[in-house]
Amino acid sequence: MESRITELEIRLALQDDLLDDLNQIIARQQQQLDQIRQELRHLQERSSGQEQTGRSLLDEIPPHY
Repeated sequence: MESRITELEIRLALQDDLLDDLNQIIARQQQQLDQIRQELRHLQERSSGQEQTGRSLLDEIPPHY
């Protein structure tokens, strides 16, 4: 009986560690998603601004041409 309790305590500790690791991964992924959303919003604003001016990124010629 004692060995079963010890085994269950070990399993519980390992599951707690795994749960903490998964929570950290999810938090990092949420930060990445927030950053991607911000970049997408910036690109959309930039794109809509170019539509209003009638210019496009394709119209811009790089300086080395």
